[in-house]
Amino acid sequence: MKYISAMKNIEDIIRKNKDFFDGAEPSEGHFERFNRRLEIRFHSVATRRSIVPYLLKAAVVTLLVTLSSLWTWDHFLRPGSSRMALGDVSPQYKEVESYYMHQVNMMQSELTSINIDNSPEQKTILLQEMKSMDSVYVQLQKELKANPNDERIINAMIVHYQTKLEVLTFILDQLKTISNDVHNSGENEKTNL
Repeated sequence: MKYISAMKNIEDIIRKNKDFFDGAEPSEGHFERFNRRLEIRFHSVATRRSIVPYLLKAAVVTLLVTLSSLWTWDHFLRPGSSRMALGDVSPQYKEVESYYMHQVNMMQSELTSINIDNSPEQKTILLQEMKSMDSVYVQLQKELKANPNDERIINAMIVHYQTKLEVLTFILDQLKTISNDVHNSGENEKTNL
């Protein structure tokens, strides 16, 4: 209501002063100054408005790149994505796998804790051999992923764990024997002195 009455008031003022508005011309350069002010005002408004679509586009591109990276990681790059564990086949195999993994981890930690005084490079070679055994198991996991119901692969994985345990047990026994022999010969030398 106020807007309409204000418009009528302005209209009345213009009609009453029609001669004043018709006879007077704007000063020289008025249109250029007016045009410049309009350009400045609309340019600043346009700049503020145009930044939002650019930010929105940047956010969308960032989101797409992130999602595609996560999808690529999940389907192609994630460790284990092309492998399948025994536990994925059945709960019984999961129990077998967890038993062997626990035993192997215990023996490997014991192996790393044993100090081989005579040749530390032998310990390095030994750990590298263990890693090569693990690479064989990774290959078995890949084959299991391709053929999840193949009993031969499942049995090969179990035999791999058993063999690894036997090898680790043998190595640990040998290292303990060597360590005890070195320890006993050191005590004998002290006794003889």
